[in-house]
Amino acid sequence: MNEIQQLYQQVILDHNKSPRNYGHLPECSHKADGLNPLCGDHITVELYVHDGIIQDIRFTGAGCAISTSSASIMTTVLKGKTAEEAERIFQEFHGVVTNDDAVINEESLGKLAVFAGVREFPARVKCASLAWHTVHAALQGEQEISTE
Repeated sequence: MNEIQQLYQQVILDHNKSPRNYGHLPECSHKADGLNPLCGDHITVELYVHDGIIQDIRFTGAGCAISTSSASIMTTVLKGKTAEEAERIFQEFHGVVTNDDAVINEESLGKLAVFAGVREFPARVKCASLAWHTVHAALQGEQEISTE
């Protein structure tokens, strides 16, 4: 197992075991529910956006280790970002997990870069991207999404 795969496993396990920003957000300005009916992952993302900045973001739900760890890391990355920055990071992340030719910019993605390994397992891409699609929907004012 190479170093990247080991790091991938360590980060996934750490964020699955101790998810960051897990729980309800008492005062949220944006909220959406996401569901992956193929595997049963479901997530609710709540954000508090003030003056165009994501001041706080939390998630609840249940899912596999990849889904939970992706949501956990996503929340740490998006705090303090604008909605436009969140969208740019989402597009970059989605490209990395779906496109074999995508360039991985570890500087902009940070720990999210470890999810590049997911693209080798197409069935798991939806697990890794569920939280991202859900936060995108929340920022767009959509209440529910389903990734089939």
